Amino acid sequence: MKTILLAGGLGSRLAEETVTIPKPMVEIGGRPVIARVMDIYSHFGQSEFIVAGGYKCMMLKKFFADYHLIANDISVDVDSGNLALKPISSGGWRVSVVDTGPLTMTSGRIRRLRDWIGDETFMVTYSDGLGNIRIDELLEFHRSHGRLATVTAVQPPARFGNMELGKNDLVHAFTEKVRRHETWINGGFFVFEPGVFDYLVDDTEPLEQSPMVNLTSDGQLMAFKHCGFWHPMDTVRDRNALNELAEQSPPPWLDFAEISPAARAVT
Repeated sequence: MKTILLAGGLGSRLAEETVTIPKPMVEIGGRPVIARVMDIYSHFGQSEFIVAGGYKCMMLKKFFADYHLIANDISVDVDSGNLALKPISSGGWRVSVVDTGPLTMTSGRIRRLRDWIGDETFMVTYSDGLGNIRIDELLEFHRSHGRLATVTAVQPPARFGNMELGKNDLVHAFTEKVRRHETWINGGFFVFEPGVFDYLVDDTEPLEQSPMVNLTSDGQLMAFKHCGFWHPMDTVRDRNALNELAEQSPPPWLDFAEISPAARAVT
């Protein structure tokens, strides 16, 4: 099964890095975040990826063209230039990098890959959100409901402290962490049937606007509730937090041991 990695945006909130590199190439723990996302899928045997590039797409092409050198040790005969790889580990990935246009929005990037997908079920995700999503359970859930689309619903990470107020505005609790209750947001990690392409009609529109709205109104969008780790990389603060987490073994986005099945429909 093919997985589309949306990797063409400007990443303006990380401008200190994205002025010179595309956002998916921002490093988390010494590796580009896009490779970290691919690790999640690879854990569940998914190895065929289509990178939907745009902004500074050539850097993505060069990265994957040279990945066999980056990911392995090498021996070089400096006189002849002969090169021998000494594999460290086998990723087994097959990656296509497609320039879908520097100004194309996310729905248009997917639409431009229609011929690459064909008539098969496919997955889509952003290249900057990490979570210990059980891809096998996500696919099982999608196949069980028979709709065109599944989106992974996640609970946003706490960014601000929490106050709970009572009668006469008396503060009952003041904590560093937000109590997330039942707040759910789009965490990416989509599964789509080819019929979704009929909802992608405008290159200038984000996937989250009319395509998702129309799928919802037609009763064709289901949500897979993920109750484990998830964290975006939208800001410098996010990048720094993920860099610290990357030092853990395994990092939380690859720690699937504590995740219990949590696939439920959200209406």
